[in-house]
Amino acid sequence: MLFNSWTFWAFFAIVLPLYWLLDHKRQNWFLIAASYLFYGWWDWRFLILIAFSTVMDYHLGRLVAARPRKSWVVLSVVLNLALLGVFKYYNFFAGELARATGLSLPMLQLILPVGISFYTFQSMSYVLDISRGVTQPAKSLANFALYVSFFPHLVAGPIMRSGNSMGKGLLKQLEAPRVYRDRDFQDGLYYILLGLFKKVVIGDNLATLVNGVFAADPSKLTGLEVLCGVYAFAWQIYADFSGYSSIAQGVAKWMGVDLMDNFKMPYLAVSPSDFWRRWHISLSTWLRDYLYVPLGGSRGGKLLTYRNLMLTMILGGIWHGANWTFIAWGLLHGLILCGYRLLPEPKGFSWWRAAVMFHLVCLGWLFFRAESIGQAWAFLQLIVTRPEVTPLSVSMLSMLAFYAGPLFLFELWVERRKDMVSLESAPMPARALVYAYAALMLLFFPSPEVHEFIYFQF
Repeated sequence: MLFNSWTFWAFFAIVLPLYWLLDHKRQNWFLIAASYLFYGWWDWRFLILIAFSTVMDYHLGRLVAARPRKSWVVLSVVLNLALLGVFKYYNFFAGELARATGLSLPMLQLILPVGISFYTFQSMSYVLDISRGVTQPAKSLANFALYVSFFPHLVAGPIMRSGNSMGKGLLKQLEAPRVYRDRDFQDGLYYILLGLFKKVVIGDNLATLVNGVFAADPSKLTGLEVLCGVYAFAWQIYADFSGYSSIAQGVAKWMGVDLMDNFKMPYLAVSPSDFWRRWHISLSTWLRDYLYVPLGGSRGGKLLTYRNLMLTMILGGIWHGANWTFIAWGLLHGLILCGYRLLPEPKGFSWWRAAVMFHLVCLGWLFFRAESIGQAWAFLQLIVTRPEVTPLSVSMLSMLAFYAGPLFLFELWVERRKDMVSLESAPMPARALVYAYAALMLLFFPSPEVHEFIYFQF
């Protein structure tokens, strides 16, 4: 089920009222059933994997709490990464091994389960947090099963923690009775409308432009047309992914559950560290806490710090998928992080620093979206050598301004207010104007083609 489909909203219209009619214990059982139905809608066979991951980490978590041994934690990490490795990376590495050495391994005909990277990281973090003493074991298997499978954020995050290390932990919220709070409907509506606007109006419309550029023969494009395609992808992936996270927040809010903010105006970042505090926050903090810090963080001197940054970002790239383009994307972001550490960092916001950082991020998006390293390199050469203005490039820039421009201006206003839901405290006429604009755009400018959320493939 897609958040931008009538099927999902029919499903949710049935789930929500029944949920609030039940007591706490029955609410949790009902949500487990609803979440498994939601996930099994793509392919019921995927349920076997999520059930296996749930049962495994629930019992390993209990073992870690009862008899603390490093081996239980290692077993959780190994089994979760093996699950990812088989479904997501085996064929890629088998193919690369065959090309490099001539050693042929059998290729597996496997479907990549939707959202596997998200729920395995979430389940694995539970065991790691018990070992670190920042969370307690789940009170029951049912509570933990709901923590892993809670449908609003199941297939594309945010990756929620069980304890309180990142705000109020999801497991603790699910174990406590939920009550309907006065602002839940209002805030939930804001998140849902904003998310649908981002996905349906911006993400899906720009997808047509992006797909056209990246499917074209480079010899038929100019550098400015390619650059417009990269800009369009920057806003497409942001609108698409943050749109999903926003809808997930709104849907959860209507059930009395708080999910963390996964994005905070990332294209206003003035440095790479600032960008990663704003972009896919649940993954960047996961990599920081469970990879960068255990490697030594910045405690071992400059060279070790650079090593740790590079490893963390390269592995973050690999998390996204089995392709050299993702590895190049992670490598580039690692180099950017290291490069900025060599420079004195000015304080505060400045337009030129934000503009430089945005273009460095767009350079990364070129590799992230490209079909191959060769295509990324060919497009990069075009941007540098053939920056000609054409009617097509002017049309593309106009399309970008029409769809992404209003969101950029809105986020500038939110950034100044320092409150992610600042619109809710604005005067009623201003709120009504923004809501009416979003609703009318959804009504009159939906994309002619519905696209899956980009991060479903990860």
